[in-house]
Amino acid sequence: MRFDEVMEWVVTGFEVTGATILAVGSVLALVSAVVSLRKGDPRAAYKRARQDVGRVILLGLEILIIADIVLTITVERTLQSTLTLGVLVLVRTFLSFSLEVELEGSLPWRRSSASRTPSNETEPKEADEPTDTDLR
Repeated sequence: MRFDEVMEWVVTGFEVTGATILAVGSVLALVSAVVSLRKGDPRAAYKRARQDVGRVILLGLEILIIADIVLTITVERTLQSTLTLGVLVLVRTFLSFSLEVELEGSLPWRRSSASRTPSNETEPKEADEPTDTDLR
């Protein structure tokens, strides 16, 4: 078996894994939402379903991006495949970023609680500076 053939199998494995994550994860998210709905809180069920499906899509997209990268750098070394990879990675990265913002409720650089250092927390804000809640 040649290297290209082995790598095609590896890529197929990543693609199957990504698709399986999307399919199984979506079903599990639906089941989880139904369980939450049976507890009597439709808003919580909806929110949980959106978050679970969003996380599943993010993970599935990451795995599919890996498959595209491996395919392009090991099997299809042409300008066309490299450009196609670039477009796919851009689109999937944009989708991942959009989903992450949707799930977290704010832009990554505006999430201050995780990224603040103790010295930043003690500095007083000037009156003209917007607070974190103003920026969301």
